[in-house]
Order: sequence, then structure tokens, then C-alpha cells
Amino acid sequence: MKRLLIILALLPALLSSRADIVSVSGESTYYDDGTKSRVECMRLAAEQARIDALARKFGTIVSQDILQTDRIKGNREQNDFLALSSTEVKGEWVADDGEPEYEFSHDSKSNLIVHCKLKGKAKEISNEAASFEASVLRNGTDVRNADNLFRDGDDMYLHFRSSTDGFLSVFLEDETGNVYLLLPYPRDAKTRVPVRRDHDYVFFSRDCEKADGGDGSLTEEMIMTAPDDEEYNRVFVVFSPEYFSRPVMDTTGGLPAMKTADFNKWLVKARRNDPKMGVKAMNIRISPRR
Repeated sequence: MKRLLIILALLPALLSSRADIVSVSGESTYYDDGTKSRVECMRLAAEQARIDALARKFGTIVSQDILQTDRIKGNREQNDFLALSSTEVKGEWVADDGEPEYEFSHDSKSNLIVHCKLKGKAKEISNEAASFEASVLRNGTDVRNADNLFRDGDDMYLHFRSSTDGFLSVFLEDETGNVYLLLPYPRDAKTRVPVRRDHDYVFFSRDCEKADGGDGSLTEEMIMTAPDDEEYNRVFVVFSPEYFSRPVMDTTGGLPAMKTADFNKWLVKARRNDPKMGVKAMNIRISPRR
């Protein structure tokens, strides 16, 4: 009876922590100026639609910073004021729910107009999720090499740093609706990578991992390819202080892979069960060398 009472007492907290992911929908219209490809316009319209969905459900935060400088000009004292405003949504996108819907038209100058509608899963921003930094690096292992614009044949690295010990996995989604596991490395038996707090990691570099105390024998170095047409990929960095298992993936090819829809289902379930799990999605563009 005592054990039953304890479970009943904890049940509301457990239910609330598992019910914080909700269904949302949004839409947006992107107006191209003639400088972007059709695929890039679709991506930007979808990103704006996700922000619209988060703003509708969770609202926004408007902040303003006032900068004041005092200086002497001639014989007069002059005060300068600068007001900087920013707006942020109070929600966080978890995963898409189905494929976005697009409508295309053109303005009077034949520039593309893309209207996007989409649905997804999202959660309100809280202080539970672990804090971490992650950035994609191009052709160099220093954080100054952070970039999301690649060319065919460029090397890709990943910088990572967290505020707490935990576990890390990295995935890459391509345009064909497939998601690949990049980290842990394919030949590594682990389902996630343990990381230490306040430590700078650079993954996909054999030299960096050797300098960090490893032997680099399992390291897979990443070369981005797009020999004919532009490609748009998305890198997902998944981190949590708690242990988590990777999704079930097809391992018959070179990299463990799964469909985007299945990845989104896994991500929603994982984040529902682990409120401390954080995810950062980074879009990258790969262009041919011409």
C-alpha cells in the first residue's frame, strides 16, 4: 500500500513531464529576390513556418537593450542612445509531422514566391534541457571555421562543448528523406558518445581525437559531396546528461540509416521521456565547384 501511494503521488509529475510535447501547425510565405534556388526558397519558407507555429502556440519574448554613450564634442557634452530590440519564440521545435505542403507563384519580376504549410511536434522552452554549444566547421578544426556553406570536396568537422557530463549522438538528414548516424562512428560499438563538461571536442578529425587522448582508429572523416547540383542537408546534434539509446537503424549500408519520418518519431519519444535532452539542428548547403 505504501508503494502504491508513492506511485500515485508521483503520477501527476510523471504525466506532466511526458505531456509537454504538443502538436502545432504554422504557415509562411517566402519572397525570393532572384538570388536563391527553388530548394533554398522552400527550406527558408519551411523554417519561417516552424517559427510561426511556435509563436502561435507559445508566444514570443520581446527584449530591448539600451546603450548609452557620453562624449564631449567641442565644448558640449553629447549623449547618444541606441535601442536594440529582438523577438524570440518561447517554444522549441522537436520534429516535423509529415511533409510540408508548398504552393508556388511568381511576382511581377518573375521572382519565386513560396507558401508553406506544415505540422509538427514542439515543446515550451524550459530550464530543464542541458546547455551545450555545437557548430559545423568547414575545412578547419578551429571554431573560427564555423560555416554552413560548403563546396564539393570540403571537409566537415563538428565542434562540441557542454556545461555538464553527458552523452552525444549526431545525425545527418539529406534531401531524399533519409537520416544517417554520424556519431558514434559506424565501427564503434557504443550507441552514444560519452562527453565531459567544459571540454572542447572536435569530431570527424583523426588528428584532434589523437590529441585528445584517443588513437583515432575508429574516426570517420567527413567529406561533403555535390558534384552536379546544390544539396541541402541538416545536421542534428542530440545531447543529454542521461543515458539514451540510438534508434533502430538499417546497418546493411555504409552508415546506419533510417527514414526521416521514423527518425522524427524516435526523437519525439526520446524527448518526451527525457526532458533534459537537447537538440540542435543546423542546415548546411553544399554547392558544386564550377
